[in-house]
Amino acid sequence: MSEEKKTVMVVEDDRHINEVVTAYLTESGFAVVSFSDGKAALTAIETGAAADLFVLDIMLPGASGLTLLQAIRARERYNDVPVMMLTAIADEYTQLTSFEALADDYVTKPFSPKVLVKRAQALMRRRGDLSVSREEGVFIDADGYQAYENGSPVKLTLREFELLKLFWQNKNLVFTRQQLLDAVWGYDYYGDERIVDAHIKNLRKKFTAPVVATVKGVGYRAEKTETGGRPL
Repeated sequence: MSEEKKTVMVVEDDRHINEVVTAYLTESGFAVVSFSDGKAALTAIETGAAADLFVLDIMLPGASGLTLLQAIRARERYNDVPVMMLTAIADEYTQLTSFEALADDYVTKPFSPKVLVKRAQALMRRRGDLSVSREEGVFIDADGYQAYENGSPVKLTLREFELLKLFWQNKNLVFTRQQLLDAVWGYDYYGDERIVDAHIKNLRKKFTAPVVATVKGVGYRAEKTETGGRPL
């Protein structure tokens, strides 16, 4: 039996870009549901439409991509579903706003459709199924891409989990912002380093225990707390 295709919801009002993105994703083995209107996409999201990945333009008729992102993150159904923003807006404020709202990736136009597919595949590889843990304290399931605190799952974005996993696998190391960008965002990322600060801030909010320490003038490291997990 063949593996079930993963569904990507593409919301893009430029017909040519929508068709190109849809074609490349389809050729790469994804099932694609596309919208050209933000309001129609919002209705689909609010009614729980199937999606394993969202690709959202920001400037859309009816409802903006940021509005759609907020609607996605407000629904438990999509807690672990990655969101990629695909937009012509390249300013720092909008990028930081998107990451603060828990976007997982931000791609600016013009873009390479082949690279976009690779980024989509990378986001999907990092999405794992939830598992059950009875560990006390902070527990990281590196295989399942899930974190727990006192046995309860903690809802993290893929970027947040990648950061946490990196810290916990290298507990004695201090990372600069640029090192974190290279390790988690990739060497082809050229955005502002403060995106790291936004993700660390969000990550800290998710736990009652301290998980990331600031090393003044240098960067960040894991807090020295008792943790469990595999294969850490």
